[in-house]
Amino acid sequence: MLRAENLAKVFHSGAEEVVVFEGLNFEIPEGALVALVGESGAGKTTLLHLLAALDTPTRGEVYFDGRRLSGFSKDQQAAYRNRHVGFVWQTHYLLPEFTAAENVLMPELVGGENYDRARRRAVDLLAEVGLEGRGDRRAGELSGGEQQRVALARALANRPSLLMADEPTGNLDARNAERVMELIERLHRTHGLTSVVATHNQELARRSERCFRLAEGKLIESVVPRVP
Repeated sequence: MLRAENLAKVFHSGAEEVVVFEGLNFEIPEGALVALVGESGAGKTTLLHLLAALDTPTRGEVYFDGRRLSGFSKDQQAAYRNRHVGFVWQTHYLLPEFTAAENVLMPELVGGENYDRARRRAVDLLAEVGLEGRGDRRAGELSGGEQQRVALARALANRPSLLMADEPTGNLDARNAERVMELIERLHRTHGLTSVVATHNQELARRSERCFRLAEGKLIESVVPRVP
């Protein structure tokens, strides 16, 4: 489903060139659950942004179902992000003055869905992440763990084929982190997703099928023994 060829990202600061990574080659097959690990600053977020067409590589290509993302027009890139990619950030980026359901249904409205149908799907998704009956609560009134579960529901609103999560448990206590980890694994399975999760959480990494480690600008892939 996703393939990278000779992928590189370089930033420039004045005359200085900062190579985040280079020469990355990997494939993520359909249905895989992949953990992306590495030290802070290794480039995990940057790589996720390239896979989601939120940024462009300096060199190399990302392919989605055999199509080069760099060959997409701006409208095609926007359609790719809206229709195929569900993204969860470490900071949930909910609109606090809107309700949980309103936050979840917004991607569908942007995609042209009817409000009533979008609302029904939002309510169903909130129930699926354990927030049944909380749809009319303002996002700012929810706990941190609840807000991240709303963010997970929002990421699935447009029925994406790809789920990308950037440190989704990074701001949570141990109990809520465990709940979000279990949710990601269950949603990955029940929605038939291809998922890439950047994480420092070793328990979350162990729940994946494969692990990509970014270190010193290179990528090492390994098979992960599944948690019983």
